[in-house]
Amino acid sequence: MSTKPQRPIPLSSDHPTFQATGRVVIVGTGIAGLSAALSLAGRHEVTVVTKGSLGESNTAWAQGGIAGVIGTDDTVDSHIADTLSAGAGHCDVDAVRTLCEAGGEAIVSLAEAGVDFDTDPTGAWSRGMEGAHSHPRIFHAGGDATGQAITAALTTRLRTEVVADRVRLLEHTMLIDIPTEHDATASGVTAEEGTTTSSVTTSGVTTEAGTPESGRATGVTVLREGRLERLDAEAVVLATGGAGQVFAHTTNPAAATGDGLAAAIRAGAQVRDLEFFQFHPTALTGPGFLLSEALRGAGALLLDEHGRRFMPEVDARTELAPRDVVALALHRTSAAQDGRPCFLDARNVPDVAARFPSITAGLATNGLDPSTDLIPVTPAAHYFMGGVATDLDGRTSIDGLFAVGEVACTGVHGANRLASNSLLEGAVFAGRAAAAITSQLGSTGSHSSGGDLADDDSPLMHRDHDPLRSPIRASHRSIHELHQTALTRTQLQALTWDNLGVERTATGLRTLLDRLSHADLPHEELPHRHLPHESLIEAYETANLALIAEHMARHALAREDSLGAHARTDSLPAADGSRTDADGTRPGTVDPRAERTDTAHRTDPAHPTDIVPTHPALQEAAAC
Repeated sequence: MSTKPQRPIPLSSDHPTFQATGRVVIVGTGIAGLSAALSLAGRHEVTVVTKGSLGESNTAWAQGGIAGVIGTDDTVDSHIADTLSAGAGHCDVDAVRTLCEAGGEAIVSLAEAGVDFDTDPTGAWSRGMEGAHSHPRIFHAGGDATGQAITAALTTRLRTEVVADRVRLLEHTMLIDIPTEHDATASGVTAEEGTTTSSVTTSGVTTEAGTPESGRATGVTVLREGRLERLDAEAVVLATGGAGQVFAHTTNPAAATGDGLAAAIRAGAQVRDLEFFQFHPTALTGPGFLLSEALRGAGALLLDEHGRRFMPEVDARTELAPRDVVALALHRTSAAQDGRPCFLDARNVPDVAARFPSITAGLATNGLDPSTDLIPVTPAAHYFMGGVATDLDGRTSIDGLFAVGEVACTGVHGANRLASNSLLEGAVFAGRAAAAITSQLGSTGSHSSGGDLADDDSPLMHRDHDPLRSPIRASHRSIHELHQTALTRTQLQALTWDNLGVERTATGLRTLLDRLSHADLPHEELPHRHLPHESLIEAYETANLALIAEHMARHALAREDSLGAHARTDSLPAADGSRTDADGTRPGTVDPRAERTDTAHRTDPAHPTDIVPTHPALQEAAAC
């Protein structure tokens, strides 16, 4: 299979008239899944699967904005440098370059799709500042409701495609598994030198034990209306988001249970960087309500219980240091005061209620007012940098399986995500994956045995045709064959928070792995597949979380040094006898993370990046 990067397909419902070829299943309806679906609608027989209702996703919860370079006072080079610095030297430079170069056009495409970005008094799009960015380049919509605005615009577009029979939408349908067939065809992602099955290597790439290194996805198995059903496809796109619910404290919605990642692991896909989970520094203590980094970008300060700022002593960038630095500092400051919370002080932020209406409303439900009160905050699990390993076009190690958005690991985020790069990644790489799928199915669709392609004379979609009625093959694992655990969801979350949270030790990680290995349910106590639909969902979700926690712990145990969001308090002594601190630095030395490289990622920075925008709207903006 060719791995030549594909030019993204625009987000547009104005498709040329031609016969659709090949079946594509997209799982997830955040920015990545919606962008992929809109790009592929009318070109292929597209089915979109979502566990909840259309529009329910991590994207909809995003208070922060979307980062991109538009205008002459900022450069793509600067955005790249900021991303690499935040990523602690662990980013894939080619992926970062791809992301940042496409940023401006991706934002314009979202505006054309109906996203109404905020403007300043001159009518130009407003640009905000967030942690670890060197220039204001964050675009917001509705103040602190950017995710909601993007979701509303893209779901409206998708419903138009559904009504026009160019997309089939299956709501309240949960991904269970990805059936595969062995295929000698090379896939887009190859294992780094030294990669073996069922082990974590220095590259951070793992493959599930007992599965072939290469195979071909033939569709998905889903849980729908209490029944396990099969949907065949020539291409499957995972856009299922993150797995924040693996932790007791998270900013993620309840549905963020890592379903796509777990299914990919069971299918034998290579995964990467699972030790890197970003903890957002400022979640409201107790409820976990997110307090956007944009607040600190607008001037909010972090205080200890005595009202003293502590970030100036930690990092020269103070409250706008990278998230891993701020989260660790806040965590340790709280620990030093016997676990009592630190505070976010937004009382001096001008027009805070008007600028952050969603945050103000959320705080009001908890009896707090950001204009008058100090807000108690704590770090909380926020974003998964690791995931299913992909190339620059979303291809995984399994032919026909693509991953985009938070479930994927493109290498863009490295060991710590730069603020507001996640929405951008979802839009950019979803477009690239869509282009790769169209290229693949246009020339090789008839190769698949997952089902016949649409005949030249057949209609695009039949209302009376239900592809989910395909029989479930004998090779499909039932709920009894999944990694069921005797731990309750609450017990699992508490265990991971204590041993896989902001700070980690080998002892704690081994404790977690030992508890997981000894917590398998006896067969007679396994959930029965004829349970009510909601009970089955909960059982599958908990199984997914247990599997992901195990793989995360193995990755975290294998990486003995601290790096980015992975803080090991028992870091091993260096060759010269000194010892690394949990933030990856040695006592008395300058933080070297911006210069560190990792052999698992390409790090050649020798490319020019001050690029003249190609989109007409960007050229006009750059001239302003």
